[in-house]
Amino acid sequence: MGQALCCLQVDQSTVAIKENLGKFDDVLEPGCHCLPWILGSQVAGYLSLRLQQLDVRCETKTKDNVFVTVVASIQYRVLAGKASDAFYKLSNTKEQIQSYVFDVIRASVPKLILDDVFEQKNDIAKAVEQELEKAMSTYGYEIVQTLIVDIEPDERVKKAMNEINAGNC
Repeated sequence: MGQALCCLQVDQSTVAIKENLGKFDDVLEPGCHCLPWILGSQVAGYLSLRLQQLDVRCETKTKDNVFVTVVASIQYRVLAGKASDAFYKLSNTKEQIQSYVFDVIRASVPKLILDDVFEQKNDIAKAVEQELEKAMSTYGYEIVQTLIVDIEPDERVKKAMNEINAGNC
C-alpha cells in the first residue's frame, strides 16, 4: 500500500477509501490507481476484506444462580460493495460486535439452568448470529459464523460438581 507522486497501489484483499477535498469519492479496488493529490484527492484509509475473528468473553448468571463465563467466537468481514458504510458509519467494529453479543447472551442464558446452557449452546450461538447479522449489515459487515466455544461455570461450582461425581463412582 504505497503512494508515490500520483500512483497508488492497493493490495489484494484490501480496498482503499478515496476522498476528494475531504468528501467521499470512491472505493478503490486492489491494483494500481492514479490519485491526483494536487487536485485534492487523497486516501482516507484502507479496509481489509479478509475474514476476521473476535472472541468475546461474557460473564452471566443462569436460572439456577450459577455464574458462567460464555466465550463466543464471531467471524465477520467487510462487504466489498458496502465498504464506504463500513469505513464511515462505524468507528469501533469490535466494541459494537461485543455489545450485541453481551446483550444476546445476557438475555438468553439467565432463562436456562446450567445443564441446559451446555445442551443449547447452538441455539444461543444462532440467536447471537441472527442479532449480529441484522445489526451489522447496516454498517457494511457480514457475519459469517458464530460459535459458542466455551462455557465455564464458576470454579467453586466446578469443584462441587466434580466432588459429587467422584462420590457417585
